Amino acid sequence: MSNEIIILGNFENSDNNALQKDFMSKDLLEVAKKMNLQIGFVSNKEDYQQIVEKCKNAKVIIPSAKYELLTDLSGDLKSLKLVQTFSAGTEWIDKPQLKEMGIKVSNNGGANAVAVAEHAIGLMFAVNRKLDIQIDSAKNGTWMDGVEGDRDEFQTLAGKTVGIIGLGKIGSRVAKRLSGWECKIIYYDTKTFDKNYEKECNAKKVPLIELLESSDVITLHVPYDRSTRHLISREELDLMKKSAILINTCRGGVVDENALIKVLESKKIRAAGLDVTEVEPIEENNPLLNLNNVIITPHLATRAKQSEVNAMHNVLANASRVIKGEQPEWVVEPV
Repeated sequence: MSNEIIILGNFENSDNNALQKDFMSKDLLEVAKKMNLQIGFVSNKEDYQQIVEKCKNAKVIIPSAKYELLTDLSGDLKSLKLVQTFSAGTEWIDKPQLKEMGIKVSNNGGANAVAVAEHAIGLMFAVNRKLDIQIDSAKNGTWMDGVEGDRDEFQTLAGKTVGIIGLGKIGSRVAKRLSGWECKIIYYDTKTFDKNYEKECNAKKVPLIELLESSDVITLHVPYDRSTRHLISREELDLMKKSAILINTCRGGVVDENALIKVLESKKIRAAGLDVTEVEPIEENNPLLNLNNVIITPHLATRAKQSEVNAMHNVLANASRVIKGEQPEWVVEPV
Protein backbone atom coordinates (compact mmCIF):
# COMPACT_ATOMS: atom_id res chain seq x y z
CA MET A 1 0.00 0.00 0.00
CA SER A 2 1.55 3.31 -1.10
CA ASN A 3 -1.04 5.81 0.11
CA GLU A 4 0.23 8.89 1.88
CA ILE A 5 -3.04 9.26 3.82
CA ILE A 6 -4.15 6.31 5.94
CA ILE A 7 -7.39 5.96 7.87
CA LEU A 8 -6.65 3.58 10.72
CA GLY A 9 -9.87 2.17 12.11
CA ASN A 10 -11.53 -0.51 14.16
CA PHE A 11 -12.49 -2.36 11.00
CA GLU A 12 -13.47 -6.02 10.89
CA ASN A 13 -12.13 -6.66 7.43
CA SER A 14 -8.61 -5.95 6.22
CA ASP A 15 -9.64 -5.84 2.55
CA ASN A 16 -9.21 -2.25 1.37
CA ASN A 17 -12.29 -2.24 -0.86
CA ALA A 18 -14.45 -3.60 1.95
CA LEU A 19 -13.07 -1.04 4.39
CA GLN A 20 -13.95 1.80 2.06
CA LYS A 21 -17.54 0.60 2.04
CA ASP A 22 -17.59 0.34 5.84
CA PHE A 23 -16.24 3.78 6.67
CA MET A 24 -18.43 6.73 5.68
CA SER A 25 -17.61 5.39 2.24
CA LYS A 26 -19.68 7.39 -0.21
CA ASP A 27 -19.41 10.87 1.29
CA LEU A 28 -15.80 10.57 2.42
CA LEU A 29 -14.51 9.21 -0.85
CA GLU A 30 -16.43 11.78 -2.86
CA VAL A 31 -14.78 14.58 -0.88
CA ALA A 32 -11.37 12.92 -1.28
CA LYS A 33 -11.91 12.54 -5.02
CA LYS A 34 -12.69 16.24 -5.42
CA MET A 35 -9.44 17.03 -3.60
CA ASN A 36 -7.49 14.52 -5.73
CA LEU A 37 -6.53 12.55 -2.64
CA GLN A 38 -5.82 8.84 -2.48
CA ILE A 39 -6.73 7.25 0.84
CA GLY A 40 -5.78 3.87 2.24
CA PHE A 41 -7.83 2.05 4.88
CA VAL A 42 -6.09 -0.14 7.47
CA SER A 43 -7.66 -2.22 10.22
CA ASN A 44 -6.11 -1.74 13.65
CA LYS A 45 -7.03 -5.35 14.40
CA GLU A 46 -4.30 -6.63 12.12
CA ASP A 47 -0.88 -7.80 13.28
CA TYR A 48 1.22 -4.78 14.27
CA GLN A 49 3.95 -5.47 11.71
CA GLN A 50 1.33 -5.75 8.98
CA ILE A 51 -0.04 -2.35 10.01
CA VAL A 52 3.45 -0.85 9.89
CA GLU A 53 4.01 -2.30 6.42
CA LYS A 54 0.70 -0.96 5.10
CA CYS A 55 1.33 2.49 6.60
CA LYS A 56 5.03 2.77 5.73
CA ASN A 57 4.59 5.59 3.18
CA ALA A 58 2.00 7.54 5.16
CA LYS A 59 2.51 11.24 5.76
CA VAL A 60 -0.85 11.52 7.53
CA ILE A 61 -2.53 8.99 9.83
CA ILE A 62 -6.22 9.56 10.60
CA PRO A 63 -7.29 7.30 13.48
CA SER A 64 -11.06 6.82 13.37
CA ALA A 65 -10.90 4.98 16.69
CA LYS A 66 -8.53 4.97 19.64
CA TYR A 67 -5.46 2.83 18.97
CA GLU A 68 -3.23 1.96 21.93
CA LEU A 69 -0.12 1.48 19.78
CA LEU A 70 -0.45 4.80 17.95
CA THR A 71 2.71 6.24 19.53
CA ASP A 72 4.73 3.14 18.66
CA LEU A 73 3.34 3.14 15.15
CA SER A 74 4.18 6.81 14.69
CA GLY A 75 7.77 6.14 15.72
CA ASP A 76 8.06 3.32 13.18
CA LEU A 77 6.78 5.44 10.28
CA LYS A 78 9.67 7.56 9.03
CA SER A 79 7.54 9.58 6.62
CA LEU A 80 4.77 10.49 9.09
CA LYS A 81 4.19 14.23 9.59
CA LEU A 82 0.69 14.47 11.07
CA VAL A 83 -1.80 12.57 13.21
CA GLN A 84 -5.18 14.03 12.30
CA THR A 85 -8.36 13.34 14.27
CA PHE A 86 -11.98 13.49 13.16
CA SER A 87 -12.87 14.66 16.67
CA ALA A 88 -12.25 17.84 18.63
CA GLY A 89 -10.69 15.88 21.50
CA THR A 90 -7.12 14.60 21.32
CA GLU A 91 -6.59 13.78 25.00
CA TRP A 92 -5.93 10.09 24.32
CA ILE A 93 -2.97 10.86 22.05
CA ASP A 94 0.54 11.19 23.53
CA LYS A 95 1.19 14.63 22.06
CA PRO A 96 4.45 15.32 23.96
CA GLN A 97 6.02 12.11 22.65
CA LEU A 98 4.84 12.73 19.10
CA LYS A 99 6.18 16.27 19.20
CA GLU A 100 9.60 14.90 20.15
CA MET A 101 9.39 12.75 17.02
CA GLY A 102 8.56 15.84 14.93
CA ILE A 103 4.98 14.72 14.38
CA LYS A 104 2.11 17.17 14.82
CA VAL A 105 -1.41 16.44 16.06
CA SER A 106 -4.43 18.31 14.69
CA ASN A 107 -8.10 18.19 15.64
CA ASN A 108 -11.12 18.73 13.39
CA GLY A 109 -10.94 22.51 13.38
CA GLY A 110 -14.25 23.17 15.09
CA ALA A 111 -16.27 20.96 12.73
CA ASN A 112 -18.78 20.17 15.47
CA ALA A 113 -18.78 23.57 17.15
CA VAL A 114 -22.30 24.58 16.13
CA ALA A 115 -23.82 21.24 17.14
CA VAL A 116 -22.16 21.31 20.57
CA ALA A 117 -23.11 24.95 21.14
CA GLU A 118 -26.74 24.17 20.30
CA HIS A 119 -26.67 21.14 22.60
CA ALA A 120 -25.26 23.19 25.47
CA ILE A 121 -28.04 25.74 25.08
CA GLY A 122 -30.54 22.91 24.82
CA LEU A 123 -29.34 21.57 28.16
CA MET A 124 -29.63 25.03 29.72
CA PHE A 125 -33.22 25.32 28.54
CA ALA A 126 -34.09 21.75 29.53
CA VAL A 127 -32.63 22.07 33.02
CA ASN A 128 -34.24 25.46 33.64
CA ARG A 129 -37.68 24.15 32.70
CA LYS A 130 -37.28 20.52 33.91
CA LEU A 131 -38.06 19.46 30.38
CA ASP A 132 -37.01 15.85 31.00
CA ILE A 133 -39.53 15.51 33.84
CA GLN A 134 -42.27 17.16 31.79
CA ILE A 135 -41.71 14.76 28.89
CA ASP A 136 -41.59 11.71 31.16
CA SER A 137 -44.75 12.79 32.95
CA ALA A 138 -46.70 13.15 29.71
CA LYS A 139 -45.44 9.80 28.40
CA ASN A 140 -46.14 8.04 31.70
CA GLY A 141 -49.74 9.23 31.70
CA THR A 142 -49.49 11.42 34.80
CA TRP A 143 -49.70 14.63 32.76
CA MET A 144 -49.09 17.71 34.96
CA ASP A 145 -49.33 15.73 38.20
CA GLY A 146 -45.93 14.18 37.52
CA VAL A 147 -44.15 17.53 37.28
CA GLU A 148 -42.95 18.47 40.73
CA GLY A 149 -40.77 21.23 42.13
CA ASP A 150 -40.94 24.69 43.65
CA ARG A 151 -41.77 27.62 41.37
CA ASP A 152 -38.18 28.87 41.69
CA GLU A 153 -36.98 25.68 40.03
CA PHE A 154 -38.62 26.72 36.73
CA GLN A 155 -36.81 29.62 35.08
CA THR A 156 -36.42 31.35 31.74
CA LEU A 157 -32.99 32.22 30.35
CA ALA A 158 -33.96 35.84 29.68
CA GLY A 159 -32.15 38.19 32.03
CA LYS A 160 -29.74 35.52 33.25
CA THR A 161 -25.98 35.95 33.48
CA VAL A 162 -24.29 33.14 31.57
CA GLY A 163 -20.65 32.48 32.38
CA ILE A 164 -18.72 30.77 29.59
CA ILE A 165 -15.45 29.09 30.53
CA GLY A 166 -13.57 28.87 27.25
CA LEU A 167 -14.55 31.34 24.49
CA GLY A 168 -13.08 29.37 21.60
CA LYS A 169 -14.89 27.88 18.62
CA ILE A 170 -17.73 26.41 20.70
CA GLY A 171 -17.91 28.92 23.53
CA SER A 172 -18.06 31.84 21.11
CA ARG A 173 -21.00 30.28 19.29
CA VAL A 174 -22.82 29.77 22.58
CA ALA A 175 -22.24 33.45 23.37
CA LYS A 176 -23.46 34.71 19.99
CA ARG A 177 -26.64 32.67 20.17
CA LEU A 178 -27.49 33.52 23.76
CA SER A 179 -27.10 37.26 23.22
CA GLY A 180 -30.35 36.99 21.24
CA TRP A 181 -31.96 35.33 24.24
CA GLU A 182 -31.51 38.53 26.29
CA CYS A 183 -28.73 37.03 28.39
CA LYS A 184 -25.75 38.85 29.85
CA ILE A 185 -22.60 37.05 28.71
CA ILE A 186 -19.37 36.96 30.68
CA TYR A 187 -16.44 34.66 30.08
CA TYR A 188 -13.13 33.41 31.41
CA ASP A 189 -10.32 32.10 29.24
CA THR A 190 -6.58 31.72 29.64
CA LYS A 191 -6.23 33.07 26.10
CA THR A 192 -6.48 36.74 25.26
CA PHE A 193 -8.94 37.67 22.52
CA ASP A 194 -9.03 41.01 20.73
CA LYS A 195 -11.80 43.51 21.33
CA ASN A 196 -13.51 42.81 18.00
CA TYR A 197 -13.81 39.12 18.87
CA GLU A 198 -15.30 39.99 22.27
CA LYS A 199 -17.67 42.48 20.63
CA GLU A 200 -18.89 39.87 18.12
CA CYS A 201 -19.57 37.53 21.03
CA ASN A 202 -21.12 40.30 23.11
CA ALA A 203 -19.04 38.91 25.98
CA LYS A 204 -17.05 40.54 28.75
CA LYS A 205 -13.95 38.89 30.19
CA VAL A 206 -13.86 38.51 33.98
CA PRO A 207 -11.66 36.64 36.47
CA LEU A 208 -12.69 33.03 37.08
CA ILE A 209 -13.74 33.70 40.67
CA GLU A 210 -16.03 36.55 39.58
CA LEU A 211 -17.58 34.34 36.92
CA LEU A 212 -18.25 31.56 39.41
CA GLU A 213 -19.78 33.93 41.96
CA SER A 214 -22.00 35.94 39.62
CA SER A 215 -23.24 33.52 36.93
CA ASP A 216 -26.72 32.00 36.88
CA VAL A 217 -25.53 29.48 34.30
CA ILE A 218 -21.95 28.26 33.93
CA THR A 219 -21.09 26.38 30.74
CA LEU A 220 -17.76 24.64 30.10
CA HIS A 221 -16.00 24.70 26.73
CA VAL A 222 -12.34 23.88 27.30
CA PRO A 223 -10.09 21.09 26.02
CA TYR A 224 -9.26 18.31 28.44
CA ASP A 225 -5.62 18.18 29.47
CA ARG A 226 -3.50 18.35 32.61
CA SER A 227 -4.29 22.02 33.10
CA THR A 228 -8.07 21.55 32.95
CA ARG A 229 -8.49 18.26 34.83
CA HIS A 230 -10.91 18.97 37.72
CA LEU A 231 -10.90 22.65 36.79
CA ILE A 232 -14.29 22.69 38.52
CA SER A 233 -13.94 21.02 41.90
CA ARG A 234 -15.38 21.55 45.36
CA GLU A 235 -13.73 24.94 45.85
CA GLU A 236 -15.15 26.28 42.59
CA LEU A 237 -18.57 24.72 43.14
CA ASP A 238 -18.78 26.32 46.58
CA LEU A 239 -18.37 29.74 44.96
CA MET A 240 -21.41 29.28 42.74
CA LYS A 241 -24.84 30.67 43.54
CA LYS A 242 -27.26 28.28 45.17
CA SER A 243 -29.61 29.04 42.25
CA ALA A 244 -26.98 28.39 39.58
CA ILE A 245 -26.78 25.52 37.11
CA LEU A 246 -23.68 23.91 35.60
CA ILE A 247 -23.51 22.74 31.98
CA ASN A 248 -20.73 20.46 30.73
CA THR A 249 -20.47 19.44 27.08
CA CYS A 250 -16.67 19.23 26.83
CA ARG A 251 -15.12 16.36 28.83
CA GLY A 252 -16.21 14.71 32.07
CA GLY A 253 -12.79 15.03 33.67
CA VAL A 254 -12.98 18.82 33.62
CA VAL A 255 -15.35 18.48 36.59
CA ASP A 256 -14.59 16.65 39.84
CA GLU A 257 -17.63 14.39 39.66
CA ASN A 258 -17.62 13.35 43.31
CA ALA A 259 -17.64 16.99 44.36
CA LEU A 260 -20.43 17.74 41.89
CA ILE A 261 -22.57 14.90 43.20
CA LYS A 262 -22.24 16.20 46.76
CA VAL A 263 -23.26 19.78 45.94
CA LEU A 264 -26.19 18.56 43.83
CA GLU A 265 -27.39 16.18 46.53
CA SER A 266 -27.21 18.94 49.16
CA LYS A 267 -28.67 21.46 46.66
CA LYS A 268 -25.78 23.86 47.16
CA ILE A 269 -26.27 24.51 43.45
CA ARG A 270 -29.62 24.12 41.73
CA ALA A 271 -28.93 21.70 38.91
CA ALA A 272 -26.63 20.40 36.19
CA GLY A 273 -26.90 19.47 32.51
CA LEU A 274 -24.23 16.99 31.43
CA ASP A 275 -23.36 15.47 28.09
CA VAL A 276 -20.19 13.95 29.54
CA THR A 277 -19.16 12.09 32.69
CA GLU A 278 -15.83 11.03 34.13
CA VAL A 279 -16.47 7.38 33.29
CA GLU A 280 -18.21 6.62 30.01
CA PRO A 281 -20.53 4.91 29.51
CA ILE A 282 -21.78 6.11 32.87
CA GLU A 283 -21.84 3.36 35.49
CA GLU A 284 -25.26 2.06 36.54
CA ASN A 285 -24.66 2.91 40.21
CA ASN A 286 -23.59 6.49 39.54
CA PRO A 287 -25.69 8.73 41.86
CA LEU A 288 -26.09 11.30 39.08
CA LEU A 289 -28.59 9.00 37.39
CA ASN A 290 -30.98 9.20 40.34
CA LEU A 291 -30.89 12.95 40.95
CA ASN A 292 -33.94 14.84 39.71
CA ASN A 293 -31.91 18.03 39.34
CA VAL A 294 -29.60 16.50 36.73
CA ILE A 295 -30.12 15.93 33.01
CA ILE A 296 -27.63 13.61 31.30
CA THR A 297 -27.21 12.91 27.60
CA PRO A 298 -24.84 10.19 26.32
CA HIS A 299 -21.94 12.27 24.95
CA LEU A 300 -23.75 12.95 21.69
CA ALA A 301 -23.63 16.74 21.59
CA THR A 302 -21.76 16.48 18.30
CA ARG A 303 -24.36 14.17 16.72
CA ALA A 304 -25.53 16.11 13.69
CA LYS A 305 -25.13 15.49 9.98
CA GLN A 306 -23.43 18.85 9.59
CA SER A 307 -20.73 17.92 12.11
CA GLU A 308 -19.82 14.83 10.10
CA VAL A 309 -19.71 16.70 6.79
CA ASN A 310 -17.64 19.54 8.24
CA ALA A 311 -15.21 17.08 9.80
CA MET A 312 -14.69 15.26 6.51
CA HIS A 313 -13.85 18.49 4.69
CA ASN A 314 -11.62 19.88 7.45
CA VAL A 315 -9.72 16.64 8.02
CA LEU A 316 -9.05 15.95 4.36
CA ALA A 317 -8.16 19.58 3.63
CA ASN A 318 -5.61 19.48 6.46
CA ALA A 319 -4.20 16.20 5.20
CA SER A 320 -3.91 17.73 1.75
CA ARG A 321 -1.88 20.63 3.11
CA VAL A 322 0.65 18.24 4.59
CA ILE A 323 0.87 16.19 1.39
CA LYS A 324 1.67 19.41 -0.47
CA GLY A 325 4.43 20.24 2.00
CA GLU A 326 2.45 22.97 3.75
CA GLN A 327 1.92 23.37 7.49
CA PRO A 328 -1.27 21.87 8.97
CA GLU A 329 -3.90 23.93 10.73
CA TRP A 330 -5.60 23.30 14.08
CA VAL A 331 -2.45 21.88 15.68
CA VAL A 332 -2.96 20.90 19.32
CA GLU A 333 0.14 21.59 21.36
CA PRO A 334 1.04 19.37 24.33
CA VAL A 335 0.28 20.81 27.75
